[in-house]
Amino acid sequence: MSTNEKALALKALHEAPEILRVVNVWDAVSAKVIADLPGTKAIATAGHSIAASRGFTDGGMPLDIALDGARIIAEAVDLPVTADLDDGYEDPAETIRRAIGFGIVGANVEDRMRPFDEAVARVAAITAAAEKEGVAFQLNARTDALTPRSGDIPRDQKIAEAIARGKAFLDNGAALVFVPGGHQREVVEQLVAGIGRGKVSVIGVPTALPAAEYEALGVARISYGPLPQRVALRALRDLGTDLYGTGVIPEDTPPLN
Repeated sequence: MSTNEKALALKALHEAPEILRVVNVWDAVSAKVIADLPGTKAIATAGHSIAASRGFTDGGMPLDIALDGARIIAEAVDLPVTADLDDGYEDPAETIRRAIGFGIVGANVEDRMRPFDEAVARVAAITAAAEKEGVAFQLNARTDALTPRSGDIPRDQKIAEAIARGKAFLDNGAALVFVPGGHQREVVEQLVAGIGRGKVSVIGVPTALPAAEYEALGVARISYGPLPQRVALRALRDLGTDLYGTGVIPEDTPPLN
């Protein structure tokens, strides 16, 4: 598929009545393992996990390294790839233009609670750059209105701000609105009512609802951020602990790498 064909495929997945489940990956081998699963329809990178694997803190990874991490994943699979690109960096339009050049067809970009008009302008710049490239780029515009970045204000005000920003992001070309921190049922109901059915994206943290329940509530997409890497690292840690004891490598270990 061409880059735009992959973008259109991702768009169709976002607009389908079934929730899109994306298991976040961080390198070529994790992408291949997930891509080989029958249920995988698209690949999402985890910026936190790519940063950790390259020795950076979340949000502290240089742009060139972030793009290279996404490129490696896009080249490893034939599926649509959507990348976590932090806040889009200094020039979000140029960041997206470069990402498209590597075959990336969607992205999460954070507002980090910049002033409202500035956050909306950055979304508009991204979608305009993608349109200029001739790609139906799928921007999963993230608002941090329900994270600690929004400050110490009442929950209802945070939800109202998330809805206001989300609606403005959609009006300026975003495909979905990603609202981390808003995975509770009562909050999701308000977000979907305010932003739109099939327009909200959530993260599947340990206290989240099952994906099927989010689907029934009208959520379009669920991703898992750094959690898949944490589960994999726990398995590695546990194996190492066992091997330093009396353990041996399990005989049923599959050759996934």
